[in-house]
Amino acid sequence: MTVTTLRFNQVTPGLDRKDVAARYHATVEMAVFAEERGFDLITLEEHHGAADGWSPAPTLTAAAIAGATRRIPMMLCALITPLYDPLRLAEELTVLDHLSDGRVTTVAGIGYRPAEYELLGVEWKERGRIQDEVLGALLAAWTGEEFDHRGRRVRLTPPPLTTPHPPLIVGGSSKAAVRRAVRLRLPLFTAAYLPELVDHYAALAEAADWHEGFVLLPPERTRMVHCTEDPDRAWATLGEHFLHEARTYASWQTADIRSAVATKALTVEQLRAEGVYCCLTPDECVAVAAEEGPMGTLLLHPMCGGIPVETGWESLRLFAERVIPRL
Repeated sequence: MTVTTLRFNQVTPGLDRKDVAARYHATVEMAVFAEERGFDLITLEEHHGAADGWSPAPTLTAAAIAGATRRIPMMLCALITPLYDPLRLAEELTVLDHLSDGRVTTVAGIGYRPAEYELLGVEWKERGRIQDEVLGALLAAWTGEEFDHRGRRVRLTPPPLTTPHPPLIVGGSSKAAVRRAVRLRLPLFTAAYLPELVDHYAALAEAADWHEGFVLLPPERTRMVHCTEDPDRAWATLGEHFLHEARTYASWQTADIRSAVATKALTVEQLRAEGVYCCLTPDECVAVAAEEGPMGTLLLHPMCGGIPVETGWESLRLFAERVIPRL
């Protein structure tokens, strides 16, 4: 079956305080609506020091959603885990695991913006070592037993609800990320369609005589969907919002970064032609789902790039009423 996903990052160009607050409130309210209408997943993101307020604290947003919903899963995609104190992060994710009844999966990314590391006082060149330390500490802390951490014996309480630990996935698009995932006996989430990493993961897992792992691979073609009855009008009125997000991503990425939403577009027209950001009618959404088959994904991004909140609601309601029942 097609997986229906809602993506949120609370981007607010201009950083008007009331608009920022409205977007966080709308995120929770839309999540409740999405659960009621049968959506499958909510994804939340993390970036720091962005000029448009790109969400810096997705764990808090997930906690708010967890308190307002009962069923819908969430994915922190991705949490930049080297930027956190390992013990505090273990505690916070434990509490989130209890609040959500185990519905939150953390994709532990390493990040790709040196500016974020500088902002938070973490050494960029040490990120690989720090990532190993953080993930090792999370897994040890979640056992509920004492373990060695930076030369001390420590034990965290309470234990998480989920056993053996809250859902944790290594994020990355490199062979180093594959090695880390297999070494820690964790799944892998790639940031782009990279089937060669699936093969590499399988080979390393086989060599390690470990057969429980898996790789979450984005689709070969990723689409950020705005559902509308009039795509031409939507592009005319909202195209600059899509372009804002696309160009922001592009400005952060270097030649060695692989991303499912990479773009070279400099204009709205070029962005529309690329096909990553899409304005689709309900019928077109259903057709895309049929084209992709049972493993396909429809990713709705209702407030993309600072789209007005009410316009985001129009897209979400139209999708819920005219697409979800037909999937």
